[in-house]
Amino acid sequence: MLVRNAKNLFRPVRSTKRPDHAWPLLSMAALLALGLAATAQASTPDEARWQHEAQAVTITRDDWGIAHVHGKTDADAVFGMAYAQAEDDFNRVETNYLNAMGRLAEAEGESAIWQDLRMKLFIDPATLKTLYAKSPTWLQALMNSWADGLNYYLAMHPDVHPRVIRHFEPWMALSFSEGSIGGDIERVSLNQLEAFYGHDPVTALARVEPPSSWAEPTGSNGIAIAPRLTANGHALLLINPHTSFFFRSELQMTSDAGLDVYGAVTWGQFFIYQGFNHHIGWMHTSTGLDAVDEFAETIVHKDGKLFYRYGKERRPVTTRTISVPYRAADGSMAERSFTVYATHHGPIVRAKDGKWIAIALMNKPMEALEQSWLRTRASDYASYMKVAELKANSSNNTIFADDKGEIAYLHPQFIPKRDDRFDYAKPVDGSDPATDWKDLLPLDAAPHLLNPPNGWIFNTNDWPYSAAGPYSPKRADYPRYMDRAGENPRGIHATRVLSGQQGFTLSSLITAAFDSYLPAFARQIPILVADYDALPANDPLRPRLAGQIALLRNWDYRWGIASMPTSLAVFWGDILWDKVDKADTAEGLSIYDYMAEKAGPQARLGALVEASDRLEKDFGSWGVPWGEINRYQRINGAIVQPFDDARPSIPVPFTSSRWGSLASFGAHRWPGTRRYYGTSGNSFVAVVEFGDKVRARAITAGGESGHPDSPHFNDEAERYTTGNLRTVYFWPEQLKGHIERVYHPGS
Repeated sequence: MLVRNAKNLFRPVRSTKRPDHAWPLLSMAALLALGLAATAQASTPDEARWQHEAQAVTITRDDWGIAHVHGKTDADAVFGMAYAQAEDDFNRVETNYLNAMGRLAEAEGESAIWQDLRMKLFIDPATLKTLYAKSPTWLQALMNSWADGLNYYLAMHPDVHPRVIRHFEPWMALSFSEGSIGGDIERVSLNQLEAFYGHDPVTALARVEPPSSWAEPTGSNGIAIAPRLTANGHALLLINPHTSFFFRSELQMTSDAGLDVYGAVTWGQFFIYQGFNHHIGWMHTSTGLDAVDEFAETIVHKDGKLFYRYGKERRPVTTRTISVPYRAADGSMAERSFTVYATHHGPIVRAKDGKWIAIALMNKPMEALEQSWLRTRASDYASYMKVAELKANSSNNTIFADDKGEIAYLHPQFIPKRDDRFDYAKPVDGSDPATDWKDLLPLDAAPHLLNPPNGWIFNTNDWPYSAAGPYSPKRADYPRYMDRAGENPRGIHATRVLSGQQGFTLSSLITAAFDSYLPAFARQIPILVADYDALPANDPLRPRLAGQIALLRNWDYRWGIASMPTSLAVFWGDILWDKVDKADTAEGLSIYDYMAEKAGPQARLGALVEASDRLEKDFGSWGVPWGEINRYQRINGAIVQPFDDARPSIPVPFTSSRWGSLASFGAHRWPGTRRYYGTSGNSFVAVVEFGDKVRARAITAGGESGHPDSPHFNDEAERYTTGNLRTVYFWPEQLKGHIERVYHPGS
């Protein structure tokens, strides 16, 4: 038997206050003695192996609860970081793999069946097992250690009860090989999938969706500054992912084999997704590249069989059966089976106008996992680009900086060549061979930048054609499918805070990242004011909206906790956004353009009346400080957070990124609340300086731990809301005086 209570030994008494000095460290002799005692009691070969691996790993927890994991080998470091992540929030680790493998319904019931079916269209355990067997030896070793670390955690914590996965297999790591907040597969509509494969398409398509203004724009900000624009002559990097809160952990991985990398890790994965090492740093931002396409298939029924037209051919439609187990209402396990269809373009996911729609997307799990790991070991731009040749990144742009002073922008590397005569933003004719994907493009055929003369590069999930001001890639040089996002207000904002600036430091880069200007409102509000000014003198809206217009007329378009105009503008903007989103917008016209150009005075002024009424109803006045409305709250460790106006919360000054705020806080009211509570946006923020020794500051939403009884459950919350980034303890000497405990996994 394993020593089940070993985890309780040498545990320091926790304080809710930050320690003024380091916790006393365990002597290596004590750690070794504990490890030998545990090993001696191993009863199976697996247990003996896990304990042997644990002795090669040391986890140091700093005074923010962040794990600094060291192993003799890279595989040992993976073992330790998997164990540490499970300590912090095993529920999120397991849930990510339930999602990735299409097994969520086994835990959450029938409501998750369609999500699981969507995953199972692409993810097949038998295929992943085959890929695991074909993987390079070094990658197999990492996957083995990853599974061992999680299994050892479960063995040492019998009080932890997995919802479904009680034993992790190495091949499972291949199901979740890319750490983005929204994978390509999420482009498939669950409602439309259910309408096609379910028995009640009318109900599936008629489901009520929440207001579109409640959906925070996904993505991130990345900024790189060249040495000539910095005070110390070193390249700087901003890492600012916008994800759902608590989506990633923060940690450091080192090994005697030369690994030393720090940053944000999507729960359950074994690589740093966004971060830095001794020499380089990288920030991924969700791309506007079109790398997911739909093909409208012409289906032919003949002799009881299904075919689809392709040129002059009639090809057979591929069919197979997918079984989706789910937990029934009484707790027992049940199962639904589906006959699913596919063409050479990909699986059928919906129907439209009498055609079946097949979807094509990247499905290279082994190469994706290789690329995700190997880039953490790159040492300069050249070695990073060598890893990028794996071409297994379809969903993310990259902002890069290194200690040689180089800065760069990379478009995703998985880019199939296509015929630009066709509009791939819509389903293309699958019967026309000319619409087929061709070979992947070479890296230099995509928009890219290296050391532009202006000295800065950014991406805010906008197009790459403004990434370096006048030195950006030129839109006319690339096919349309290279970008579908266009410009966005954050891109306009980034250009504003970067242009003409010099002497950047870590502190001033943080200031830029939290600049309070809202360019979307700087465009929209003057139009609203002009609408009001154009009203006839006897129009009843004049006295009704006089105070509101006066407030907005004199606004500087900056958010702040005490700002009343911010509250009024956000309520107005959200209401108008929802109205416009339902309108038939002109081809190529953005919602921002429609609000400004097509919505008309009646809709704009009407939205201001509605916003005023809502504020008066909920808060007693249309003049309410933004911080009274916009709040951060973390009540428990659930993945889907509850919110309660009667419980403590913290005011947040920044807004949704929809309005151009670089610092993002996606919030809205919830059932039973008046206040807005955030669930997404700024989740991890870091600024990095690549000098003789890399140094950084960072902040994580809430805290490192998912356990409410931990002092690190919410200890970063106030810093998070004020942009007060803490020092990153990257080097051993920085850790001194900031250590809570040092231990081997299992001890």
